Amino acid sequence: MLHIRLIALGNLKESYWRAALAEYEKRLATMAKLEIIELKEYRLPENPSPAEIKTALDKEAQAILAAIPSRSYVAALCVEGGQLSSEELSDKLSTIMQQSGHLTLIIGSSHGLSDSVKKAAALRLSVSKLTFPHQMMRVLLLETVYRSLSILQGIKYHK
Repeated sequence: MLHIRLIALGNLKESYWRAALAEYEKRLATMAKLEIIELKEYRLPENPSPAEIKTALDKEAQAILAAIPSRSYVAALCVEGGQLSSEELSDKLSTIMQQSGHLTLIIGSSHGLSDSVKKAAALRLSVSKLTFPHQMMRVLLLETVYRSLSILQGIKYHK
């Protein structure tokens, strides 16, 4: 069984995002062991300077890197990442399951991720060229993982 750790900055405040996330946690329970780690987002002023943003990302990176298990395959969501089809992600998950069995997915703050986190990732992944709220991205990412694991198991979810 695949062990998935989702590291995300901030928490879900709205009940509808929590409900959607809970639905995919429930669906994934038969296919993977899921752990969600919510880290505190560094507070920035209303109009932060580039230096303030870099400082925030570097501080967040320390917490992110400390939360990554040592033998885990790391995938960071970032705009410059590559895009995969559901079938390609399914193949990637199959390889990860065979090699280490542990996957860490990272969703950064609204300003993205520090270069140190991106460098620590074996895969830089972009779900879309569109921009989504970070709360929605958690749901989209878990749906995508569920879809890919369904393909692997031959479950008739993906069409």
